[in-house]
Amino acid sequence: MLEIFPGSDALADAASKAVLGALAAGLEARGRASLVTTGGRSPGPVYDRLARAPIDWAHVAVTLSDERHVDANSPNSNARQLRERLLVAEAAKAQLLPLTDYAEPALKRLMPFDAVMLGMGEDGHIASLIPGSPVMAQAMHPDGAALTAESPQGFGSPPVARITLTLAALLQSRAIFLLIAGEAKRQVIDRAQAGADLPVGALLAQDRVPIRIFWAPDGTPN
Repeated sequence: MLEIFPGSDALADAASKAVLGALAAGLEARGRASLVTTGGRSPGPVYDRLARAPIDWAHVAVTLSDERHVDANSPNSNARQLRERLLVAEAAKAQLLPLTDYAEPALKRLMPFDAVMLGMGEDGHIASLIPGSPVMAQAMHPDGAALTAESPQGFGSPPVARITLTLAALLQSRAIFLLIAGEAKRQVIDRAQAGADLPVGALLAQDRVPIRIFWAPDGTPN
């Protein structure tokens, strides 16, 4: 499950190739595809590579695994990173559906997602499924009815209010790609696989969706 790369650039190359493969399969099979993206530093270089790929982006819908309730131009906005690094060049033709701007019926129309990109914090959180948040009991149910959950301020970094896809929503996908770097996060994965009660552990323990973990020992790719 853990794929090890010698450096962060190799990780970004492999992850972008994997995501493009999943999107291309969706486009070929159904004439459309959907991509769930993530915030943080690690996916940025993957977005740079995806943006240049000559696929039929006009028929790709892009949304987020989670978003912070901040101004759209804030450096803490996940959608801002998408606009600046993914939805440019070839990928400018894709349709962005900001998570804060539409209802669950619209989200359902994208499911099952062709590709889901996730990062992970050193506390084991994925999306904004953050340990200690009061929404966790509901949001981590793999068969829950809700597709999104609102996490109040005071959790995560920065500790602002957020909206997140639930675990049940994340599992309505055809492929999940988890991007991590550094020894500390590899140890989190080891703990999760050993049975530690972490959000990422629930993702790794499920058998509904194939998941690939991309890991490199260094930090953010170039």
